[in-house]
Amino acid sequence: MTNAEREERPERPAESDGTAHLFRALGKQIKVLRERAGLSQRDLGLAAHCGEDLISAMERGVRTPQPDFLGRADTLLNAGGVLAAAVDEVREALSRSRTRHPDWFRDYARVEADAVALHIYSTQAVPGLLQTEDYARAVFTQRRPLLDEQTIETRVADRMDRQRIFDRWPAPTFSYVLEEAVLERPIGGQAVHRQQLQRLLSAGRMRTVELQVMTTDREEHPSLDASFTLLTPKGRQEAAYTETYGHARLITDPEEVRVFSERYGIIRSRALTPTESLTLIEKMLGEL
Repeated sequence: MTNAEREERPERPAESDGTAHLFRALGKQIKVLRERAGLSQRDLGLAAHCGEDLISAMERGVRTPQPDFLGRADTLLNAGGVLAAAVDEVREALSRSRTRHPDWFRDYARVEADAVALHIYSTQAVPGLLQTEDYARAVFTQRRPLLDEQTIETRVADRMDRQRIFDRWPAPTFSYVLEEAVLERPIGGQAVHRQQLQRLLSAGRMRTVELQVMTTDREEHPSLDASFTLLTPKGRQEAAYTETYGHARLITDPEEVRVFSERYGIIRSRALTPTESLTLIEKMLGEL
C-alpha cells in the first residue's frame, strides 16, 4: 500500500486509551469558566501568557491543556480548584498518550518530540510547528488526492499537538529559514494569511527561536533541492530528515548529515538576519 493510498482514508490512532475524552471534557470546562468570568479567548490568552489560537484549540479538544496552564487558569478564572484538581490526571494521560500521525511520519514525530535542537529550512509552506490551525486545515483540505473530513481534522489536531514542544523547559534550540515565497503565498485566503504572518512574528520573537527569511533576490543559493530538517535527538548525534510526496527519510549517516548541516550553515549566512526577517514580515502585514 502506498503512502498516498493511506492518506485517502481515516487512520486509527496509534493507541485508543480514552485520553482524548479527558482533554475534550477539560476544554469544555475551560470554556464554561472563561465565559462565566466574562473573558474572551484573547483575554485569557494574554493573562495566561499564551496565544488566542491555543485557547481556542484547547476548548475544542484539539490541543492538550498542559498542567502548568491548568494551574494558572484555575486562578485566573476563579475556578476554585476545579482545573487544578485535574493536573495529576493530565500528567498521567500525557505520559500514556501516543501520536496518531501517519505510519511514514510517526518515527520522525517521536524523535522530534524529544529533540534538543531543531533547524528547519522550508521552501514551499510554513513548517508544521509554526502553522496556525486554520493554515494547517487549509493545507490538508487542498491536498490531492482529497482527504475526507475526519482525516483532515485528525491531521490538524496532530499537527497542533506537536507544537507542545514549544512549552517544554529546558526548551530545545529552534532555528528556521523560510524562502520568501513561503511568506507571500496566501494559503487559505487573506484572513488566514494575515493570521499566519502574525504567528510567525510571535514565534520569531521567542527567546528560543531564530527565524530568518531567504529573499528571492539572492543571486547565490547552496540548496535548491527541497526542504529539510536537522535535528539533534536527546543523547544522540545530529540527524537529518527529508520528505517528498509523503516519502519520508530520517538520515543518520554522519557523512550525509554533514552535507545537510553544511548547506544549512550557508543558507543561514545568505538569508536575512532574524531582526531583518521580522521587519520584512511586519512590512508584509502592513501591506495586506
